[in-house]
Amino acid sequence: MPSSCDSLIEDIEDMVSSSDPTPHERQSARKSIIPRSRKKKELLINEELQADSLIPGTQKIWMRTWGCSHNNSDGEYMAGQLAASGYKMTDDPTEADLWLLNSCTVKNPAEDHFRNSIKKAQEQQKKVVVAGCVPQAQPRMDYLKGLSIIGVQQIDRVVEVVDEAVKGHSVRLLGQKKDGGRRLGGARLDLPKIRRNPLIEIISINTGCLNACTYCKTKHARGDLASYPIEELVERARQSFQEGVCEIWLTSEDTGAYGRDIGTDLPTLLWRLVEVIPEGAMLRLGMTNPPYILEHLEEMAKILNHPRVYAFLHVPVQSASDSVLMDMKREYCADDFKRVVDFLKERVPGITIATDIICGFPGETEEDFQETIDLVKCYRFPSLFINQFYPRPGTPAAKMEQVPAHVKKQRTKELSHLFHSYNPYDHKVGERQHVLVTEESFDAQYYVAHNKFYEQVLVPKRAEFKGKMIEVDIYEAGKHFLRGQPVEDSKPFTPSIAAPLRKGEVSGLMQPLIHRNSTFRRRGRTVMSLLVGHNSRESTQQHGEGKKKRMYLHQSSSSDEIK
Repeated sequence: MPSSCDSLIEDIEDMVSSSDPTPHERQSARKSIIPRSRKKKELLINEELQADSLIPGTQKIWMRTWGCSHNNSDGEYMAGQLAASGYKMTDDPTEADLWLLNSCTVKNPAEDHFRNSIKKAQEQQKKVVVAGCVPQAQPRMDYLKGLSIIGVQQIDRVVEVVDEAVKGHSVRLLGQKKDGGRRLGGARLDLPKIRRNPLIEIISINTGCLNACTYCKTKHARGDLASYPIEELVERARQSFQEGVCEIWLTSEDTGAYGRDIGTDLPTLLWRLVEVIPEGAMLRLGMTNPPYILEHLEEMAKILNHPRVYAFLHVPVQSASDSVLMDMKREYCADDFKRVVDFLKERVPGITIATDIICGFPGETEEDFQETIDLVKCYRFPSLFINQFYPRPGTPAAKMEQVPAHVKKQRTKELSHLFHSYNPYDHKVGERQHVLVTEESFDAQYYVAHNKFYEQVLVPKRAEFKGKMIEVDIYEAGKHFLRGQPVEDSKPFTPSIAAPLRKGEVSGLMQPLIHRNSTFRRRGRTVMSLLVGHNSRESTQQHGEGKKKRMYLHQSSSSDEIK
């Protein structure tokens, strides 16, 4: 019996009926077909292309920084990265699309200003990104809810965070950078930056500190000591001089503790730095606490006498009462501070010692305060930072029995009156000095220069003086300044080895800076974001499987996830 497959058809072509048109006939028929034209939408003659207003990198950003030199350095790095990625930094907050607020947590008033700025931005319908020590130490504060946060060690990722904030997403990067389990000093030093003053480079040599002061909130944000390697710091200094800088500030929470975590010390770093400082350029040391400078007094005296290093040191005493210092957990006594000051005054003639004092610390008695008054009367510090005590939330001192507010205010007033009762610079009148001109006075009437002792000298505002070392005769002394008249026939000396960058110009753009190697995964869809910098420690060392989720304390009301 034949199967159902048996057929007379031997090939597929046999299925074509004899009545079907041949291929030649089908091709000929196409010639008579007239294609139907599609109607085009009429375009307006003056129609403009409407770009998506939420494209990251096209917005204007206003940034405000509070606090110390370290915070200012962080702000310069963040501004540089944003500008390098296409954002326009503006000095006008009203025209900005986004406000980047870089906070300080040292005092209540600084945090109050920060909080008020957030409220003002929101009232003006501005996008907001917050950075600095306040959100790092207290990311769950009510007024920070829903805001994007850049941690103090995540400033190299500011472009990512701003990109997402522009699009309405909330992203928080608060993790610590580590390498092989060791905490790193923070963001890379070779990132682009916009120097607030093109003539001054601020270099953070370490982050965090070794102390546990009972009043300090900054420790909660910056953490334990983490130092940058000497080679990276020297290279950063060398690069800054190639961009026309003539003055370097070293900064950190405690410069004296530098290197203790990586097997070196501050004098070793300083001797390496002075090797790359051009003649006429200057180096200024940042704040150092007494315990760490005590170990290096001999070497520090030699360095401070170096012609390219300002004979200036900021050594906070906070109180001259050993009882108060013990309650503060300052890890030194008043005699230790006096030993530092006396030694340096003897070995570095004319040195300027600046110090800090806290009035009204919990438990401070009248006798304690009188010891502080006596210390100031003895040394007549030319630069004295007087701070009324403010209990910072979460610190041990906030739980101590407080000195009444009116007593704190009275002691602050009394110490301020003492400070203003003497003129530290009167004996300088008549001296001839070499000064380095780096800034403009607040009233824009003078240029501001500094002599070897980092004393402020006002000089005539002549364009040829900016960024130069000039010789002046001191003819007037005020409480906080000297006035100098340029010496006739004395030519300004140019310390810079290159022309300085223009104000607002981005530093460090000679290297490849931007690539896309990071993504935000948001509810099932992936959005590419800019990551500024190449060979990032995070991307090369920390993105192994299993480490990604441990890198960041990531909290967001909109459930963003860092990939």
